[in-house]
Amino acid sequence: MRFYPTPAVALTLLSLPAFAASPFAGRWDFNIPTPGGMRAAWLGITEKNGALDVQYQPTGGNVFAIKEVKASGNHLSLTVAPSTKGRPAVMWELDATGGELTGVQKRGDLTTELKGVRAPALNRKAPKAWAKPVALFNGKDLTGWEPMGNPANSHWIVEGGQLVNEDHGANLKSTQSFQDFKLHFEVNCPDHANSGFYLRGRYEVQLEYEPLDANPPERRIGSIYGRIAPKGEAKRTPGEWETFDVTLVGRTVTVVHNGVTTIDHQEIEGITGGALDANEGEPGPFYIQGDHTGGLKFRNITVASPRP
Repeated sequence: MRFYPTPAVALTLLSLPAFAASPFAGRWDFNIPTPGGMRAAWLGITEKNGALDVQYQPTGGNVFAIKEVKASGNHLSLTVAPSTKGRPAVMWELDATGGELTGVQKRGDLTTELKGVRAPALNRKAPKAWAKPVALFNGKDLTGWEPMGNPANSHWIVEGGQLVNEDHGANLKSTQSFQDFKLHFEVNCPDHANSGFYLRGRYEVQLEYEPLDANPPERRIGSIYGRIAPKGEAKRTPGEWETFDVTLVGRTVTVVHNGVTTIDHQEIEGITGGALDANEGEPGPFYIQGDHTGGLKFRNITVASPRP
């Protein structure tokens, strides 16, 4: 039986307020000025049953849910880090205006200006073909790579055709930037080591052989750190050479680890900790973490770009 509203009912239905999505809903990229230089952060906000679920990626570490959230109209208050003994809480006060989130970060007497822009969708189709891979590491010297920060703190050398990080020190980045690509590299990761290979300087492929109980699956070797856990339980082989083949098109990533597809065409929601910037729509370099531990070795680093 069909229902045909009377004129009075129809008028009532038309007068009901339309549902308005929260002005905070979406993904937001932040470039934050700090004494040590620009740092990147991210918010992912969804509305569930009238409440906001807020995921926060700080400048370091992994993404997590913020528990203390207050929204009123176009104003949002977040406690991104609770107070601890001797350290005040870190608060974000944001206003949704003009398609941006603007406001301040407060920690005690310190105030930092904030501006978040909507993260780009990056919905791109895979290219029909890829160009021939080119070497990013020549096996002879550091041509095409440069230490980040203080060069005197760099322990990257070339030895026996391998790129070696001798000790905890500077990170190393490529001098070229890339958009979509097929990346290949081989890595020898010692036991108890921790590093990462960053895509566009913003998304970390985790490399580690720490104790299994030290990290959940989304922070173990082969993961997109804190974002995507690899499928299955790969054999852990510290001190042995392993291969990674990583395809990134827009936000869609595929990871093949030792010939096995462990992440298959999955979306990377946002930046990971340690991102060079939050400019997700732009090309970026590769970079390798050297500031956690030393001892890692790399070889046969190549990249293929989409064929014109």
